[in-house]
Formats: sequence, structure tokens, C-alpha cells
Amino acid sequence: MYFESRAHAGQKLAAELLEKYRFENCAVVALSDGGVIVGEQIAAALHSVLTMIIAEDIDIPGEGLSFGGVSHTGSFVQNSEFTNDQMQGYVSEYHGYLEEQKREAFQRINRLLGDGGIIDAELLRDRTVILVSDGFSNATIVDVALNFLKPIRVNKLIVAAPVASEEVINKLHMSADELHILDVKTNFFDTNHYYDDNEIPSREDTIKKINNIILNWK
Repeated sequence: MYFESRAHAGQKLAAELLEKYRFENCAVVALSDGGVIVGEQIAAALHSVLTMIIAEDIDIPGEGLSFGGVSHTGSFVQNSEFTNDQMQGYVSEYHGYLEEQKREAFQRINRLLGDGGIIDAELLRDRTVILVSDGFSNATIVDVALNFLKPIRVNKLIVAAPVASEEVINKLHMSADELHILDVKTNFFDTNHYYDDNEIPSREDTIKKINNIILNWK
């Protein structure tokens, strides 16, 4: 399945969620800038708040695989698709590189935190949380989000995305109360592949979308 744009895909997901969750105590949590475009449509339709988790992948050099992700809290969450032995092997081989990349990722995230729009744990407490991505290619961002949510008491966890890989879906079935995925791919290409329009707003515009969501309720 292909989509005109991330906003168009968000409208499709909003239509699935509208009847059950409009005017309920929900919080839409985007997992990327592209996810904010999708999530904006959902939040506007449901009359919910919109926020974002900032995280960065750390890749294994030359292998196209992710070690894991660093969140805005500074915590590192390893890729759950690796066994402990696999992860220990990579950490042993790339320890210096891994530590350097974690520091650099956290520094980049910190430079963004002053812009506002970043997630507040208290905003999510006792709400139905809807995690939104523009495309789940791997489980890293899911692991980071679940690690962040672990100490927070939420009413229900829903995950919504236009497209996701089979591997991520298998993980989400064990973690989420409800899934709304429009298309599941056996072989997942780059997320941009599934959209005709791949324009992503600047970080400044993304933060504006988050901070102004109530003005855009439908």
C-alpha cells in the first residue's frame, strides 16, 4: 500500500480510531518528525494532546543494523532482536565506538530540548497512549518508547502506523493493547518509499504543530 502523503495516511488512521476514542482521555505520542505529521491528523480528529519522543538510532558500522537507541532521557535501549550473546559480542568489538555514538546522540538530542514540544511523563499518566510512527522498519524506536513508558501508569497502549515490518508487528503484539497498522510488509524498504510526498517539516515547524494542536481540533 502506498500513500499520497503522511497527512493522508494519518487521516486514514484517524478514521479507524474516531468512533471509539474521540473525546476520550488520549495522548498521541509521535516517534519521529514524520510521525508528528501522521499523529497530527489523529490528535486533531480525536481532540487529544500531541507530543513526541526524541530518540536516535545507533547503527553497527557497515552492517546496516541497529545497536539500539538513545532517548531524550539519556538512556540507551539495546536492540531487542539481538540475543544477549550477540549484543555482548558487538559491545566487545565496538565498545569505544558505541560509547562515543551514545554521547554524540545525547548531545544532539539535548540541543533540541529547548524548542519545546517534548514529552512530559505526567502528560501521559492515566491516559490512553497512542504511539504513532510514519513507518516501523525495525524495533529500536519501539524499544525506546516502551522503556520510557514502563514506569508510567497508562490506561491503555495503542500503536498506530501506516506501514510496518512483520518483525515489528510480532513485537508489538506482545506489548500493545491494540494495533492499527494499515499495511504490513515482509520486506520493508525505506519509509519514504511508501509516500508520494516526502516533505518533512523543519524541527521548528514540527514543534509548532505539537504546541498548536488544540487550535486544529476538528
